[in-house]
Amino acid sequence: MASLFTIGELARRTGLSVKTIRFYSDSGLLPPTERTRAGYRLYDAAALARLEYVRTLRELGLGLDDVERALAREDGVARLAARHVEALDEQIRRLRLRRAVLRAVAKRGSGPAEVRLMNQLATMPDEERKRLLDEFWDEVSAGLDVDGEFYAWMRSAKPELPDDPSPEQLEAWIELAELVRDPDFRRLIRGMSETNAAARAAGEPLAVSAEQQEQWFGWLERARVAVDAGLPPDSPEARALADEIASTWDEGMPRTKLADRVTAGADERAERYWRLLAVINSWPPVPERHHAAHWIADALRHST
Repeated sequence: MASLFTIGELARRTGLSVKTIRFYSDSGLLPPTERTRAGYRLYDAAALARLEYVRTLRELGLGLDDVERALAREDGVARLAARHVEALDEQIRRLRLRRAVLRAVAKRGSGPAEVRLMNQLATMPDEERKRLLDEFWDEVSAGLDVDGEFYAWMRSAKPELPDDPSPEQLEAWIELAELVRDPDFRRLIRGMSETNAAARAAGEPLAVSAEQQEQWFGWLERARVAVDAGLPPDSPEARALADEIASTWDEGMPRTKLADRVTAGADERAERYWRLLAVINSWPPVPERHHAAHWIADALRHST
């Protein structure tokens, strides 16, 4: 014979008060399995699982009417338990986000306004985060005939904030959300898109091979070493690098124009976009290269 529990026994097993359990029972959320001859209510294992589910739904903020509707779709211990696990998973996710927000608040010494913003952004659903970036790319490329393959690749990188983010990941997401909503940043990337579209219309080559990209990163590394060593962009070493870049990259293009292109693609905020995504998504760190790129641009100008 299956075990039956009194309200007192349910209270001991769940930690809920007898008064609360009796309220749920009187409300129809927890009907008794049967009654004793004296009229005392008894509950079976399915009722116990139902009670745990009711508690979880209530802790998640559902009203009694919503709880009743949720219960109306369930029957049997297994299905109740499965639904209970789903609800607990959601509760755990929210608690982890709340913990991450509090850790970030403690680290940043945030004020009330920033705390509200951080909590709002941290609890934003994944689809809403992705939609925020999609809207950003829509705006900065709207009406322009840009390189479709390149922009599809740019758009494909989406923030995937884990259920248990570190304070650094949460701060990175908050900064990224603020960045893509910044009108100045949108104007910057819009300008880059217009440059891309103009180059495409002029028939200029836009695709960069893996070999060319590797070569560019090598030049940037040499420039970084030069910057760290305190070499000015008008030094002999800078002139040698500028000569190599100019002769390899695009013969016949004025060096000042080449320098302008390097500068246009070396904005610190554009680089910051990818550095933040790398933190959020636990990608390998994106090296800081904009200082080296600006040094190369200055070297090109000095070498004319």
